[in-house]
Amino acid sequence: MLSFAHFWLLLLAPLPWLVWRFAPSRAPSRVAVCVPFGHRLEQALASGPLSPKTGGRRLGMLWPMLVWLFVLLALARPQWIEPPIEKMVPTRDLLLLVDLSGSMDQQDFTNSEGKTVSRLEAVKEILGDFLEKRKGDRVALVVFGNSPFLQAPFSTDLSLSRELLDETAVGMAGPKTALGDAIGLGIHLFEESEAPARTIIALTDGNDTKSQVPPVEAARIASDRGIRIHTVAIGDPTTAGEDKLDRETLDQVAQSANGKSFFAADRDELVGIYDELDRIETREVKTISHRPRHDIFHLPLLAALLTSTMSRLISIRSARMVETHRRPLRVHPATGELELS
Repeated sequence: MLSFAHFWLLLLAPLPWLVWRFAPSRAPSRVAVCVPFGHRLEQALASGPLSPKTGGRRLGMLWPMLVWLFVLLALARPQWIEPPIEKMVPTRDLLLLVDLSGSMDQQDFTNSEGKTVSRLEAVKEILGDFLEKRKGDRVALVVFGNSPFLQAPFSTDLSLSRELLDETAVGMAGPKTALGDAIGLGIHLFEESEAPARTIIALTDGNDTKSQVPPVEAARIASDRGIRIHTVAIGDPTTAGEDKLDRETLDQVAQSANGKSFFAADRDELVGIYDELDRIETREVKTISHRPRHDIFHLPLLAALLTSTMSRLISIRSARMVETHRRPLRVHPATGELELS
């Protein structure tokens, strides 16, 4: 779309005509020769190539007018505006904590095709679908076992987060569970976050057996810093020993950090949990728009230059034609009148 940064300058277009029309004309001083046959000289010139009927005077006025208009267009700073470019501004930072302890290898879940898969494979599939709905959020991924590790930093590239999630494997962070330390790493990651909403979703199938900081204490620190935590417990609640599912602790973690606690014993329940989380974690998508502008004032300037050059060439050509066809005046020997020779 064409626009002008200084459109008001185009109002000066009739300025030369106003000056010509209303400004007093300058009376040049000329040397004149008075001859008794002036009217006959005028008649002779009227039929020659210098006659004003040729329209040369009008054409001579047209060129300066065009140059003036082109210069005004350049001064008005014409700009070509491109279609708007829109960008979503993240309004939430979402951190996903995924348990990779040895118990996540239990084959007690099913995939979308109904085949029996491990808990981690079911989590990858469902959590991946959940990621695709997080447009407008910055998402990070932390995996934990004996210790927590940053798998994917905060980014709006959700496809990258899902790809890095798919590359995880059971036991790659150790066989135990350090949920409290994972929450502590998440708190550290949020220190540089400027998003108005900050959320952690922690998924585990066992109790905390390795953390240096108790999960509930870490959740209280997160709450003090404005971080909300939702917990998702999966697996068999009847399991005993180190792989026991400590739902009580997970409930306390969520309660301490103003979140909710969920439990899923199979794939359908896990899908329902992430659907519920998507409804809970509603997000306001903020977009900014920018329309690139390109100055094109050089085009009318080029047109003014070409017009001025063309008018000069035509003027030179006309002068040469007049010089070629010019015939001197002589006095007719019989009548004594002036005529073109």
